[in-house]
Amino acid sequence: METLPVTSTLSGKQDQALRQAAQELEANFLAEMLKSAGIGKTPEGFGGGAGEDQFASFMRLEQARQMAAQGGIGLAESLFHALKERMDD
Repeated sequence: METLPVTSTLSGKQDQALRQAAQELEANFLAEMLKSAGIGKTPEGFGGGAGEDQFASFMRLEQARQMAAQGGIGLAESLFHALKERMDD
């Protein structure tokens, strides 16, 4: 995905923190979508039991973070630009 240059009065650290927050929000959104899709659901027959159910959310979130780090669905970039515009006003 192509990123557009944005002129801003934010410092480099603020810019990076804002980008990380947007990426984490996208990761949480993707984790919920993965949950709705049934990713990480314990199989009926020979599953890992209650322990597998309890830790499935951690696995989904980590998968979603990797997806977001690789560009995800573009939500983080859109959020980043929208939040940056608001902060510059």
